Amino acid sequence: MATQQELAGKSCEPCRGGIPPMDRAMAETYLVQVPGWSIRPDPDRLERDYRFSNFREAQHFAMRVGDLCEAEGHHAEILYGWGHCTVTFWTHKIKGLHENDFIMAAKVEGLMDEPYAPVSESMGDVSPTARHR
Repeated sequence: MATQQELAGKSCEPCRGGIPPMDRAMAETYLVQVPGWSIRPDPDRLERDYRFSNFREAQHFAMRVGDLCEAEGHHAEILYGWGHCTVTFWTHKIKGLHENDFIMAAKVEGLMDEPYAPVSESMGDVSPTARHR
């Protein structure tokens, strides 16, 4: 079984559907490679809630997750608010889990190792006063 770093080093393969989702026993063997994540039912999906000290950090993380998903072509459900960001993966075409979901979870874990950079530094000043020029 691959380690978290090995999973993170993989790229998502396009899933065209027509295959069964990963069974729960197999999913649980992958789950140990992405500590902190859990499997939620109906459909089986991989989920983790991350905690932050404020809204801005949670928003910044959500945006980085979104950019990663777009780059990999495997998209998450992302819910964030003050001090938290919940990331959920499942493969919609097969209505369940695929190795790609675990690859993405491992990649998201890597984002937590990157330092926080305020939006004004990473994307230009987006404050309300900056818009009134």
